[in-house]
Amino acid sequence: MLLAEVNQTSEVTFILLGFSEFPDLQVPLFLVFLIIYTVTAVGNLSIILIIRINPKLHIPMYYFLSHWSFIDFCYSTTVTPKLLENLVMEDRTISFTGCITQFFLACIFVVAETFMLAVMSYDRFVAICHPLLYTVILSQKLCASLVAGTYTWGIVSSLTLTYFVWALSFCGSNVINNFVCEHSAIVSVSCSDPSVSQMLCFIIAIFDEVSSLFIILSTYISIFVTVVKMPSTGGHQKAFSTCTSHLTTITIFHGTVLFLYCVPNSKNSWLIVKVGSVFYTVVIPMLNPLIYSLRNKDDVKDTVSKVLGSKVSSF
Repeated sequence: MLLAEVNQTSEVTFILLGFSEFPDLQVPLFLVFLIIYTVTAVGNLSIILIIRINPKLHIPMYYFLSHWSFIDFCYSTTVTPKLLENLVMEDRTISFTGCITQFFLACIFVVAETFMLAVMSYDRFVAICHPLLYTVILSQKLCASLVAGTYTWGIVSSLTLTYFVWALSFCGSNVINNFVCEHSAIVSVSCSDPSVSQMLCFIIAIFDEVSSLFIILSTYISIFVTVVKMPSTGGHQKAFSTCTSHLTTITIFHGTVLFLYCVPNSKNSWLIVKVGSVFYTVVIPMLNPLIYSLRNKDDVKDTVSKVLGSKVSSF
């Protein structure tokens, strides 16, 4: 009996409505999202490459930044190609396995990004509050452990949520009113009781948000107190400038996640949910490399000019 249910579930097909209610906007949206994805992919992969080839950037801050860029690239690649396909194809179906796989991967990367932001705030705390001990405290072993921890918890959270979504039954209308196989959209078309899965998603989202924001707020309070005690105004400006881009991303990312996932029984319209989903799945991964590249433009320019100079001299 159980095997028959598994086989029946595996044959389920979903329809991702995406933005089909706006037929005149399909092509413009395709072009916009294609440009965004191209910038996201090129930007994040460029940051990873630049950090790898420039020895000056082999420090904890850029080590964390390279993994953050990797997470953003993978996250965007998990979601955006299917979105682009649905904007130009009449067939908007996705298999149950494909939908669950997309949900599983997206969940890993969104949880990993949540805690990577916390890790990067700790990095700023050590750099500003304990600058002389920066490389001692943030040893290679600790940096690797912090990064491994973010990925591990992302996988554990995703496996847990995916298991309970997989256990749901689907029958009748399997039309998902979104462009991505997101938790609330999937459970909304289930014909079995999704309360356990919904409660579990809410608990994990609250835990992730509270714990990561606690780390971020604690570190930035310490940073603020340290900066205020600095004697020079120039020191204040330099210290705050190193945190501005990080705080900007934290505000956008966590604000969107809190809005979408940490409000039980949310009454938000599906259009608002879609716009919010676009923001944190498509737009934010593009903004991160732009923000950090502009802030560290001298390091980026120096590395790019060296690479281009070496290629020109080789001809």
